[in-house]
Amino acid sequence: MLTFILKRLGQAIPVLLAIYTITFFMIRLAPGGPFSDERKVAPHIIERQMEYYGYNEPLPVQFVNTLVQHVKLDLPPLTSHIGLTAADIISESFPVSLELGLWAMFIALMLGIPAGVVAASRQNSWLDYTPMSLAMTGICLPTFVVGPVLALVFGIYLRWTSVAGWAGPIDRMLPSLTLGLYYAAYIARLTRGGMLEILSSDFVRTARAKGASEFRAVVVHALRGGILPVISFLGPALAGLVTGSFVVETIFQVPGLGRHFVLAAVNRDHSLILSTVLFYASLIMLANLAVDVLQVLLNPKLRYK
Repeated sequence: MLTFILKRLGQAIPVLLAIYTITFFMIRLAPGGPFSDERKVAPHIIERQMEYYGYNEPLPVQFVNTLVQHVKLDLPPLTSHIGLTAADIISESFPVSLELGLWAMFIALMLGIPAGVVAASRQNSWLDYTPMSLAMTGICLPTFVVGPVLALVFGIYLRWTSVAGWAGPIDRMLPSLTLGLYYAAYIARLTRGGMLEILSSDFVRTARAKGASEFRAVVVHALRGGILPVISFLGPALAGLVTGSFVVETIFQVPGLGRHFVLAAVNRDHSLILSTVLFYASLIMLANLAVDVLQVLLNPKLRYK
């Protein structure tokens, strides 16, 4: 297992280098810059800012210098947050995004897996059609539609919770629910597909023939193999919940990393954009690696290749 993990980590290095290269040149070649402002600033002030942040160097020199800084984890200062680096922003805001992602994943699993199991065990009945129809609706509705609707209903009309902020436990409900419902729909359909395949296998039929109850046949014997597609989905899903919550964090004013990433793009803060993209890419790779290891632990038939 150690060899497998080291091999996968070694494969991540060229991927991160490619992501760094593409991101670097995309943000450098985009129109505008970190010092583009509606207010007129004296040219000598702009020159001093360019020199301080290293933008007066040729583009290949900037590429190498920035790469070395990220390898050494000595991140450059930010243009949108004076006196701070990307490490300061990430360390402060990522725990918020992580908490939001974990709550959303909890909601998605608690709703998606039971819905998929019930639909598979009652195939072609209303207990199958109803949750799968709702799941398809959840897949079709993006978070920027579900979020405002939930805020309107529960925050403004019913006044059960606030519609913005991250101060108390009640503030976690709407953003977590907005993200969780979207991924619960995928998990429900994956669970149903996996369970249908396992429920028709020989060992489940044998368990039923020996007198096992339907509950025991489904939960004890079939569920472990039926959720393998969900386990495969958890890596990208968790990474997507943590890294892809830009819209939700903006709608509900959650002080997470996604919101800072959006503001960095608006302010053209190249250092924060580049550091955040590399952080997100590393997180996704680690999540996928963890899921691969978990799959092997759940299914010993798999072998490391």
